[in-house]
Amino acid sequence: MFYLKNYMEEAVSSKIDAVISPMNICKCEKCKMDMMAIALNHLPPRYIVTERGGLYSKLKELEFQFEVDVQTEIVKAALIVGNNNRHQDNEL
Repeated sequence: MFYLKNYMEEAVSSKIDAVISPMNICKCEKCKMDMMAIALNHLPPRYIVTERGGLYSKLKELEFQFEVDVQTEIVKAALIVGNNNRHQDNEL
């Protein structure tokens, strides 16, 4: 079966909890989604169509620079959202 997916979404999603865990910011689902959106807007997309493409992207994820880039953008996004969260306190 063929599908089109931005593999970067999976990479950010799988790392976001570990990266923001020690930070003193809101970790509600809305804020996490805002962080993911901001981080993804600053990372290059990695679209895959086949399982082989997915395997290639997973191998690229093992590269040190890839890991650093993803974590850096998540931290930047967390700082932005942490300073400007858009939900009301009663939504927590």
